[in-house]
Amino acid sequence: MLADLVLKTRSCRRFKEDRPISIDTLKELVNLGRLSASAANRQPLKYIISNDAKTNGEIFSCLAWAAYLKDWPGPCAGERPAAYIVILGDTAISTEFWCDHGIAGQSILLGACEKGIAGCFIGAINMPKLRDALEIEERFKIMLVIALGEPAEKIVIESVAPDGDIRYWRDEKGIHHVPKRPLEEIIINVYPKY
Repeated sequence: MLADLVLKTRSCRRFKEDRPISIDTLKELVNLGRLSASAANRQPLKYIISNDAKTNGEIFSCLAWAAYLKDWPGPCAGERPAAYIVILGDTAISTEFWCDHGIAGQSILLGACEKGIAGCFIGAINMPKLRDALEIEERFKIMLVIALGEPAEKIVIESVAPDGDIRYWRDEKGIHHVPKRPLEEIIINVYPKY
């Protein structure tokens, strides 16, 4: 069911780096993004895919990981992503990308989860460094990097604490906890009113 897939699709930040993801699998995932909705059906998104260790290292060096985990600089060697998908906006097609990259990215993550692959959206990117490392032409706007790999961590959803703190955290066993606001808090009105 879709609800089960959404519950299992969490932002994973530690992977089994030695478990490869094939280029064909990455192409299948990008195809899910391609088939997703696009504002005015402009389809301005383009993609770079990598499962190459050297290129992955260059991409990794351009990213910042898990801002709430102040004492964690990101995954160590052996726990880094096995693959990446970089989502670009082609300004020759449109200068407004709306939420296309979010829609496509979520489709990619859901498809990855269905295959047993975990992922994480990363928006904290050293854009000039990544542009240089991947030789990205100026006409392409870097929108998002999706890190992918077989998960090497357990992630659980829990309710937001009474103090309202929404920051994710790790316990002494390394389990990653993600607080979510309750449904009753986020629905502010229901129509028709009874």
